[in-house]
Amino acid sequence: MTRFSACPALVLRVRPSGESNREAVFLTANAGISRAFVYGGAKSKLRSYVSPFHSGGLYLYHDPVRDSYKVTDFDVRNWRPGIRENYDRSMAAAAIAETVIAGFGGGCNWNEALEQANASLDAMELADAANISRVLVHFLWNWAELTGIYSGDRRFRLSAPALRWLETSSTLPAAEVCSLGLDSASFLEAKNFCTNLIASAIGRRLKSWEW
Repeated sequence: MTRFSACPALVLRVRPSGESNREAVFLTANAGISRAFVYGGAKSKLRSYVSPFHSGGLYLYHDPVRDSYKVTDFDVRNWRPGIRENYDRSMAAAAIAETVIAGFGGGCNWNEALEQANASLDAMELADAANISRVLVHFLWNWAELTGIYSGDRRFRLSAPALRWLETSSTLPAAEVCSLGLDSASFLEAKNFCTNLIASAIGRRLKSWEW
């Protein structure tokens, strides 16, 4: 069995591991949520490549003795600098990443989950202040459908404007959802509905939803 593998991936989270190494969490097209160590100090090129919200081709080595994975290379294709340059975008992008992790990478729909997360982060990078939340709610609603936690009966507890916005937005790419108009009260209702729906499925509310 080969110890090396490669697949499309999105960096969801990176945390320190020891003095100079880090542990990264990825959403991958062939294995869902994957964790791997990134070795090297602060000046390491690989360390700068494996950063939250970057996506591209991930190359891993599996150590069978420790049953752990090491990143050997990461071919970044989407850097998304616009997310890091804006606090609200960064917080909303973190909410997307935490939702993916909490939802186990979309069940077995890994490739579709990766496409959806990447599309939402691409839209998030360019969203203005008024539409950052809309991109996030669009992602949450579609994520609920993707992971099978959406219930047709529950949605009818929504007001007509909120329900109509969610239904219409689900038919649009993430980059186009900003064109849909909705009053602030109805939008808040739609956001609360989506977060409550996902929270009921994963057993907790994520703090990143409330930034």
